[in-house]
Amino acid sequence: MHRRITWWLFAVGCLLAPFGSAHAQTLRIGLAEDPDVLDPTLARTFVGRIVFASLCDKLFDIDEKLAIVPQLASSYEWSGDNKALTIKLRPDVTFHDGEKLDAAAVKYSLERHKTMAGSNRRGELALLATVDIVDPMTVRLNLSAPFSPLLAQLADRAGMIVSPKAAQAAGDKFGNKPVCAGPFQFVERVAQDRIVLERYPNYWNKAAVHFDRVTFVPIPDSTVRLANLRSGQLDLIERLAASDVPQVKSDARFRITKITEIGYQGITINVGKSDLAQKNPLGRDPRVREAFELALDRDGIVQVAQDGEGAVGNQWVAPTNTFYAKNVPIPTRNVARAKQLLQEAGVTNPTFTLMTPTTADAQRIAQVVQAMAREAGFDVKIQSTEFATSLDLADKGQFDAYVLAWSGRADPDGNIYSFDACKQPLNYAGYCKPEVDDLLNRSRTTRDIGERRKLFSDLAAIVLKDRPIVYLYHRHWLWAYTNKLDGLREIPDGLVRVTGVRFK
Repeated sequence: MHRRITWWLFAVGCLLAPFGSAHAQTLRIGLAEDPDVLDPTLARTFVGRIVFASLCDKLFDIDEKLAIVPQLASSYEWSGDNKALTIKLRPDVTFHDGEKLDAAAVKYSLERHKTMAGSNRRGELALLATVDIVDPMTVRLNLSAPFSPLLAQLADRAGMIVSPKAAQAAGDKFGNKPVCAGPFQFVERVAQDRIVLERYPNYWNKAAVHFDRVTFVPIPDSTVRLANLRSGQLDLIERLAASDVPQVKSDARFRITKITEIGYQGITINVGKSDLAQKNPLGRDPRVREAFELALDRDGIVQVAQDGEGAVGNQWVAPTNTFYAKNVPIPTRNVARAKQLLQEAGVTNPTFTLMTPTTADAQRIAQVVQAMAREAGFDVKIQSTEFATSLDLADKGQFDAYVLAWSGRADPDGNIYSFDACKQPLNYAGYCKPEVDDLLNRSRTTRDIGERRKLFSDLAAIVLKDRPIVYLYHRHWLWAYTNKLDGLREIPDGLVRVTGVRFK
């Protein structure tokens, strides 16, 4: 009831807003979750990246074909056997507090990403040794070894530049009122209710900004999210439920955009994050994990959980990706073999808890996995947990298995390194193997595509046998939006870029 009242009030507020500012235009975006902290150094969530796309520009961005393109950078050049990257910055860029974005600010932000307590960017910039200020508008990034994913890392949160003045003043509270250099600046945040940004008048590309405000509204229930779009209280919703695609397609007032993600949907297993790893059979014995995977029908999961709106897969990249390891193909469901493995492991009726976010798609995945695994003899208990809370529990190792989606990165390193390298920030599984670390580090230090493909194949042969993560499929990003919107770009990372978007 409280949620319904909240949404009634939200609707009334939207109806009254035009009378207060007749010419103001607000873009209202419905999110599937409430983001975690709005600090690019500390943030972890996909929905947070959607907000950051309006709030915090990066040194680089990616385009529709996953090509790296300059954003705050104006140009770049490799030197020193690919161990130094010199970046010239775009002139006349200011932060939302009016401070100038220069080489000193870039140096500060990159070093903050590397050294701040709790940083989730540390692993992404592990090979960045030092940052030199060449001149006021030029920086040189010095690497301890060649680092092929660097540009892709700088096209995400690791490349977001924050105001040094604001960050130093706020310390670890910076995320409460972030100050960046994006098209919109922070106004307010009400947890579980809304995030409001307003146009920054001195944005370097202000001609491409056509709204006065952007309001992000977290609505975990996809049915409620769609209802708010259809009633006119929202202009765009991300992650439309696949089951709702037919009815939206039949309504001429709306459009749908479909993008195959560069990330994945999977189940992370606690194999060493905490003592709980040894207290459940799934974390204790790789044969039990293999049996669990063999109990799953990926095609069936996609049909039930996504209404077919996804591509099955068994790796950190989709089978269509150039870095997909063909030496480890998608396994076929084999319940008989799963039961045999459990017998070999001496485990009868293996029981574990599957933690899942409260989003509708994650709930469906958990339920269909529960039913499929039961046929092989597993007793799976489902623990539904609010998303940000689930991340905290995963970080502490307080779980057996966890339905967790990863939104993906342009370079495959961004889909595996932080999850499988020892003691990395996103290694919720607690997985650690020296030979895996060696292969991961070698894949980062060569820019030769053929050599990297071979290294990823070698990685797959080990990691997919150990199964710290059981990869299931690659979702279709589904946006539904009013047909009055124009200029939306379909980029595989699934982030809504508001520059260039306008009402017709």
